[in-house]
Amino acid sequence: MRNIFTGIIEELGVVKSIAINGASGCITIKAKKVLEGTQLGDSIAVNGTCLTVTSINSDGFSADVMAETVKRTSLSQVGKGDLVNLERAMILNGRFGGHIVSGHIDGVGRITKISKDDNAVWYTINAGKEIMQLIVPKGSITIDGISLTVAGVNDDSFKVSVIPHTRQVTTLSQRRINDCVNLENDIVGKYIKRLLQTGESLDVTADGLGEISTRQDVSVKAQSSQRQNTSGITREFLGKYGF
Repeated sequence: MRNIFTGIIEELGVVKSIAINGASGCITIKAKKVLEGTQLGDSIAVNGTCLTVTSINSDGFSADVMAETVKRTSLSQVGKGDLVNLERAMILNGRFGGHIVSGHIDGVGRITKISKDDNAVWYTINAGKEIMQLIVPKGSITIDGISLTVAGVNDDSFKVSVIPHTRQVTTLSQRRINDCVNLENDIVGKYIKRLLQTGESLDVTADGLGEISTRQDVSVKAQSSQRQNTSGITREFLGKYGF
């Protein structure tokens, strides 16, 4: 993973121009905070989509939008004057406020319901099967680059509850029913799915805890200072520990 984001939005940018010519294009965004320390070639997540900065000026930046990005994200639906969530790639000495976000969008969801609950606002989002199978209650999900906690899951949709501050500093305050949003599943869930699909095993201490080290054969060995008994991670093991 070349860049890591956290899902904590730094700034709302304004789209100055966007040109999608066929399968690809270029987007120019008015911004201020995310320009601090940014250089050509750096990455900025725009509505959760990792883009590479190709030019910088005093009040914004530009980035190319590749064909795969247009196909997998909602950026093709963004227009001049629209607000977008912005976050620079995390630096190693920075605080980790959200969860691990790669900036590689897994698909687009659609808002089907918005409802108020005291000072919070609930969003129900419909998504495809490939995305839904990696969403779990109390797990993490990235919506338009925002790190949020899943509050409820159905077969084809999930719900999140958003506090007033998050709505104020992100594009969620602008979202309406039937709007499309970029979705990125939690990277941990993706690795577990891959592990189960390939039939590989993980070696861990009997209590499932300990120091973890990675081997080339895609196995992980957890060492306990008190005991060395190990067992392979299976579907039954994951179920036992709440996965």
